[in-house]
Amino acid sequence: MNISDDNPMLQGAASIINLFGVKLPWLYTSVEDEYLACRKTAWLGVNLNTTPVYEVSGSDAAAVLERTCTNKDFAGMTVGRSKHALICNEKGHLLADGVCMKKEDCYRTYWLAPVLQYYVEKAKAEGLDVDGQYRTDEYFFQIDGPKSLEILEDACQCDLHDIKFARNKTVQCCGTPMTVHRLGMSGCLAYEVHGSTDNFDVVYSKLRETVEKYGGRPQGVASYGIVNHTPGGYPNQLQHYCYAFFEGSDTDFQEFAKKYCIIFPTYGSAWKDQEAYYVTPYEIGWGNLVKFDKCDYQGKQALEAAKDAEHRVCVTLEWNAEDCADVFMSQISGTDVEPYDNQILYPSVLTDSENGAMRVRGDYVMDGDKVVGLASGRTFAYYERRMISLAWVQPQYAAEGTELAVDWSSEKFPHKKMIRVKVAKFPYFDGEWRNETCDVDKMVPKRF
Repeated sequence: MNISDDNPMLQGAASIINLFGVKLPWLYTSVEDEYLACRKTAWLGVNLNTTPVYEVSGSDAAAVLERTCTNKDFAGMTVGRSKHALICNEKGHLLADGVCMKKEDCYRTYWLAPVLQYYVEKAKAEGLDVDGQYRTDEYFFQIDGPKSLEILEDACQCDLHDIKFARNKTVQCCGTPMTVHRLGMSGCLAYEVHGSTDNFDVVYSKLRETVEKYGGRPQGVASYGIVNHTPGGYPNQLQHYCYAFFEGSDTDFQEFAKKYCIIFPTYGSAWKDQEAYYVTPYEIGWGNLVKFDKCDYQGKQALEAAKDAEHRVCVTLEWNAEDCADVFMSQISGTDVEPYDNQILYPSVLTDSENGAMRVRGDYVMDGDKVVGLASGRTFAYYERRMISLAWVQPQYAAEGTELAVDWSSEKFPHKKMIRVKVAKFPYFDGEWRNETCDVDKMVPKRF
């Protein structure tokens, strides 16, 4: 989507970034200030306007989705319903995950393409009645925080209490149709809103005006990503784990991936161990999205075997403050002190980059000299005032309170610092406004 220099989204931004060809605000105030709005009021985010939006249509659309994704019953979806859909390779490792919404005459997906594109085109070549089309005519905003429902109802002048978690409906905002979807990544009550790019300016201006009226903040790209996902307990593609594009025997897909898929290099102490960055749905807590009572799909056999086998478990790690401070101190202690990797200073994945290329950091989790997992998605948890990350660890190390260490080193900084960590609650944020469980009828008075 093209964003003009005078777009209201860029007004007031302290800095701007070009992300995947889309001009976006990098920062308005500070990462901390913008993030904390989702715990106190709400923020208005625009980062997902980079999302690949791909529609699947045709009489065989549901059948193609069911033979491609691990979920079932796409044919039974009704308008207003959505699924968190997963695509795996033959070893059960993730190739894509994203949202699939049912529309009147199609399925509209977010972040499943370009991987889904490959399987749709393959099915079409086999003679199935299915078509795929990228859509670039949609805006995509997020409103995240305890005031998000009040803000949206104020902006739309209608009641939205009836939208349950992961459900959506279409309403009017500034006289234009807008789809409101109850979903977000900080863990707090949150909503996504979608509509035509023709209405981008007027809708964004209205939402921003309303967010700021309630004391909220516009959010830049720097405070999105792992700054939200890690405390929220939502592992995120290309930030916490990598897709296994080049694993397996489908060489045609591997050639497709080289041309069309986003591929970030890995770094951290585990940078040479590429497979450590790959995950199955079970390892990151998405086993409920894997169904076996339907037609065959790629990876089904491997996932059936993995279901009851021992596998890594997703946990939160709290990083020891003194050890993190030692890493920082090594940067300013003179030339006679060998510095540790200085990336400890930066909470955003977008600063974990080199020559403009973003990278996915993974560091070994250790029990003494034994590798027991991989830590990723390191960030400051500003609300709790801790350094945290997610990690995939062997199940015997997943109990809350377990003390371990992270091997903090990398290719360019081989000088190791063993940072003490402790397994903490997962998800890290599980307050009364937790989106999956929050009863908005009890929390927010009805006005319409």
